[in-house]
Amino acid sequence: PAMALRRLLIAAALAAAALPAAAFYLPGLAPVNFCEAGKEKPECKSGIELFVNRLDSVESVLPYEYTAFDFCQAEGKKRPSENLGQVLFGERIEPSPYRFTFNKKETCKSVCTKTYDTRKPEDKQKLDFLKKSMLLNYQHHWIVDNMPVTWCYDVEDGQRFCNPGFPIGCYITEDGRPKDACVINSEFHEKDTFYIFNHVDIKIYYHIVENEALGARLVAAKLEPKSYKHTHPDNPDCSGVPMDISNKANGEVKIAYTYSVSFEEEKNIRWASRWDYILESMPHTHIQWFSIMNSLVIVLFLSGMVAMIMLRTLHKDIARYNQMDSTEDAQEEFGWKLVHGDIFRPPRKGMLLSVFLGSGTQILIMTFVTLFFACLGFLSPANRGALMTCAVVLWVLLGTPAGYVAARFYKSFGGEKWKTNVLLTSFLCPGIVFADFFIMNLILWGEGSSAAIPFGTLVAILALWFCISVPLTFIGAYFGFKKNAIEHPVRTNQIPRQIPEQSFYTKPLPGIIMGGILPFGCIFIQLFFILNSIWSHQMYYMFGFLFLVFIILVITCSEATILLCYFHLCAEDYHWQWRSFLTSGFTAVYFLIYAIHYFFSKLQITGTASTILYFGYTMIMVLIFFLFTG
Repeated sequence: PAMALRRLLIAAALAAAALPAAAFYLPGLAPVNFCEAGKEKPECKSGIELFVNRLDSVESVLPYEYTAFDFCQAEGKKRPSENLGQVLFGERIEPSPYRFTFNKKETCKSVCTKTYDTRKPEDKQKLDFLKKSMLLNYQHHWIVDNMPVTWCYDVEDGQRFCNPGFPIGCYITEDGRPKDACVINSEFHEKDTFYIFNHVDIKIYYHIVENEALGARLVAAKLEPKSYKHTHPDNPDCSGVPMDISNKANGEVKIAYTYSVSFEEEKNIRWASRWDYILESMPHTHIQWFSIMNSLVIVLFLSGMVAMIMLRTLHKDIARYNQMDSTEDAQEEFGWKLVHGDIFRPPRKGMLLSVFLGSGTQILIMTFVTLFFACLGFLSPANRGALMTCAVVLWVLLGTPAGYVAARFYKSFGGEKWKTNVLLTSFLCPGIVFADFFIMNLILWGEGSSAAIPFGTLVAILALWFCISVPLTFIGAYFGFKKNAIEHPVRTNQIPRQIPEQSFYTKPLPGIIMGGILPFGCIFIQLFFILNSIWSHQMYYMFGFLFLVFIILVITCSEATILLCYFHLCAEDYHWQWRSFLTSGFTAVYFLIYAIHYFFSKLQITGTASTILYFGYTMIMVLIFFLFTG
């Protein structure tokens, strides 16, 4: 049942996208053509390489490189180069010893044999690491022709689920209960025993290009993990009992790795839509539409309220004020008109507010542009790491708007210390994020995980920040300070007006807490899918939905803030600047509460390091989200 539940969760998490993936598919990735051995031409090749990515687990935040395990290694082959996004996400793609020739069937071909003598400490350590990773259900991720090799199996209601990874092995507990993938085979029944999947049956599907001269293109690669105790490792026959490793085993353990590969022509799948079968095996698009409708209802409700206030109340108020001939009568008025002499009084801690506004603008533009490109299909799962690379590069280049906005607001608040303002804009928020990131990286580095960023990449990120982002922020601030301060339509009085006793809901804290609820209501369903894609290693490709939700979120934040601002100005409280920032910024606190709930209810993460990492990375997301919504 646990496995079934997890499959259901994974299936739910990978709800199908509303925007057709095939309509505009991946600018920038060219198809590779294959032909049989002996018929090679410059435009088509016969050798098919299989690459291996890092191994990860739903039960641990720590991914490991393929080389961290004692599997068969590829000798002397070069690693493909990785982009910044891949390095930041801990993807480590490496060549593998599995090589195929197009359309050449292989049966039970030996790759290598690993022998462990448990009396030797280093062998015992390697075997224990392998056992631990099977216990935590670590998954292989293999890649053929830039496509994930998937393991498809039946789940409830006759659905087929295609998982872009497959487990190293599985474990039968001491009371004979099969864990995770051990449910697939009734031969796995020995108590307190590990079964390793040391054989894979790979089936590669291809599509012959209409123009026969070009050859074939691969449209899918599927595999079936098997376990065999090869009696003759040099001449394996792939039959017999499964490969079991008893938890208490002593002496020599031999694991022979083998594979079989076959090819099949698939006339119905086009190269451009070859990812669809992975995405379609994940149902539940209707949840998405439900969430969008839910958000739209909130937006309509808020827009109605704002419009009503703008048109009816303000219109009536202004008409009444305009009819007043004598100024004496106006003094007897009540409501927002009374605070006109204090409304533009500079806020307390104006420096910090202007810095937050600058950083928030930077993040807002970055998110908009990244999502816009993602909608056009530039950042799909096939362009590995493209999303993160795009976001980081945009953030670095958007230093100018940050400096400009911070400087303009700071100047209009009557601030004089412009140097402090520029330095804080350049270093405060990015510095907090980087410090958090650096501490997380130290933990990953200590655990030997592949997600630890190499020293060179850290230096490169610092160089991007100091050499590009900071100078651009200075340029923005220069122009911001050069312009005249924002003109206020009314003069500010010399003596601050006294604020009357406030009712419960116009006090600062209740107002701010109420303000965050509506924007959070718009996004929480999308949040589930995004958290799944980060922590449960799902693919996220619903950028169309996300872009829509992003627009709705921006509108909701603005409208909720305008509404609450109007209410507390009517109550003659003129401290509106910080309150308007914090009202929608409080959405981030709800995000944090949701992330904590998600950790305890959905994730099976174990271990101190993984828990610290989860909350460390969550805090980075919360800070960015706070600045963005505010």
